[in-house]
Amino acid sequence: MELRRLGSTGHMSSVLAFGAYALGKQSQEDADRTIELMLGRGVTHIDVAPSYADAELRLGDWLKRHPSPAIFIGCKTEQRDRAGAREELLRSLDRFGRDCHDLYQLHAVCTPEDLDACFAPGGSMEAILEARDEGLVRHIGITGHGWQSPATHVAALDRFPFATVMTSGNRMMASRPGYRRDWDALLARCVRDDVGVHVLKATAKGPWGDRTPTHNTWYEPLTAPDDVRNAVAWLLAQPVTTLCTAGDATLLPDLLDAAERWRESDPAAADALLADPAYTNFFDAA
Repeated sequence: MELRRLGSTGHMSSVLAFGAYALGKQSQEDADRTIELMLGRGVTHIDVAPSYADAELRLGDWLKRHPSPAIFIGCKTEQRDRAGAREELLRSLDRFGRDCHDLYQLHAVCTPEDLDACFAPGGSMEAILEARDEGLVRHIGITGHGWQSPATHVAALDRFPFATVMTSGNRMMASRPGYRRDWDALLARCVRDDVGVHVLKATAKGPWGDRTPTHNTWYEPLTAPDDVRNAVAWLLAQPVTTLCTAGDATLLPDLLDAAERWRESDPAAADALLADPAYTNFFDAA
């Protein structure tokens, strides 16, 4: 699988990062198989969080039996106060059996109000900076999703030189002029400042709404292999580092195939997704 440099971290991330939410509701035996599948296909980057059900426990159990410094783990906290963020940061390290986070991120910073809360006196950013100074964190990033996340992350980079940003993006979202303006501005800023870009919702079709979910994902995913390939190809043609896999392990094989073969697809073919009313209408409802 293609590797790309994750900004100033210097890490060579696979263009597909494993979204460990997929482990959260699996048995340990199933989680082991999932981890070994994605590592066997060349994935070098894992994204995980305390809020992902039992994902940290499943990943940590595997790590303690298979110590491997080659696996880059991005963890994060949704806590907004200093004490809560520090507690989560230390607990995650203990669960992984590691003494330092490769990447630790402010999680779900989607709006200016979220950003203000993180940077307020006594906020979570203080805990992360303290941990960095203690050698518990190597690199600091920020994550967010939704329509305001690109603009919010540009504002975040004005406040602090984050090593990475994780933001939501896909062909449908980029078809909206306001979002596309903010998306392009964020990517340009990240190129200029050598910030690694990690993309969420790459193959999301739209919110579940009042329908019964058919997958272990927050959003309904694209499932037709051609749609998955086209969505992945469109994003990997952008100046981004890595895309996060959807939160259901059954979707992983098609995502791995798409990431390995994305250059065989025409990124413009993703435009065909915009002709699907279900795709656009679902996101209109978000």
